[in-house]
Parts: sequence; C-alpha cells; structure tokens
Amino acid sequence: MHIPSGASQTVEILDFETALALSGRGDAYDRERWLYVPDFYTEYRYILGTRGENPLICIGVNPSTAEPDHLDNTLKSVQRIAAGNGFDSFIMFNVYAQRATRPDDMDRTMNAELHAANMAAFRYVLSHVGAGVRPAVWAAWGAVIEKRPYLPACVRDMVAVGMDYGARWLRAGRCSVKGHPHHPLYLKKDEPVCDFDVLAYLDSLKIGG
Repeated sequence: MHIPSGASQTVEILDFETALALSGRGDAYDRERWLYVPDFYTEYRYILGTRGENPLICIGVNPSTAEPDHLDNTLKSVQRIAAGNGFDSFIMFNVYAQRATRPDDMDRTMNAELHAANMAAFRYVLSHVGAGVRPAVWAAWGAVIEKRPYLPACVRDMVAVGMDYGARWLRAGRCSVKGHPHHPLYLKKDEPVCDFDVLAYLDSLKIGG
C-alpha cells in the first residue's frame, strides 16, 4: 500500500512536459496501448489510461497505486463504464496528482508546483482527443472532494481549462445528498453517463471559489 513519504513539497517534482518527454523509453508495458505519465512509479501521477480517439476522461480526487496492466478496482470500473458507453479508450485523471492510498494522507496544503503540472497534463489530454470529438470529462470524485479545502478550487481550474476545449462534463449514477458525483466503484458496468452541471455544483459547495 502506498503511503506518501511526506508532503509533496519535500519531493522533487518533474513538470509535465519533462515527464512526458522522458516517457516511452522502456519496455515495462505496451506503449502503443497505454498512456502513463510519469512512466515510472513515484509519489505522483499525472495520467494513466489507454490510447484512442474518443476517450472517457475520468476525474477522481487523487491517484493511488495503479499502473499499466495493474489496475485497481476503481480503474477496472472506469474501464468497464467507458466501454459500456461506447468510448474507445479511457483516461484516469485526478483533481490532485499526489499518490495516496488514503486520501487522509494527501498534502495539508496545496503544492502549487504539482497543481500547475497537473493542469498542463489536463490540457495535453484534452488537446489530444480526436479531431471533431468533444472531450468527455466524467466527474467521479464522490465525497472525497471534502477531504481538503483546496480541492474544489483545483476543480474550478480544471473547468476553466476545459472551456478552452469545449469539454462536456458528465456524471454516472446518482449524485449524493450533497450533490457530489458518484465514485466509479459500485456502479453497474453498463451505467450510462449523463450531463453534469459542474459549475452549479461548485457554486453549491460555497468553498473553493
């Protein structure tokens, strides 16, 4: 089980462009199939997914231990729901890029350097969707978004980036009483995705403005 070695501010962080440039040099996994940045196990992860023209881009709170060919139950559910809704691939992305099996172990304060790199990664994902395809962004963070006060503000930054690419925000399953979009676990494999008004949701939280 991954436990952060400490606050991410104490760890050397590769910016996204550097991490992307360094990827693709080994043979640990099928690089024709997988997109994985950084492409080695470290304290943070920007992108994990499969390559395609029409991906379902799932947004969780923070990454855990999953790697190519070694998906956890959350990623297996994401993969099933993407396929069940007609997408040719999936990408697992996160509001905050620090790996922590337990969200309670995430940074107490936001690492601005890590967040900036994560937003650069998000732009990359959105810009590499196939021509003529509107990016499909699945909000799937559940109530875990309440774990840190900086997380809703990170989502607002993602929404702003998404507007540049015409991103369509989606949810799967019912929202919680507080309006949080359902986490991928415990959804049926054929659960349909539908539109999600992410700005109205953020406004309802009254934090992260």
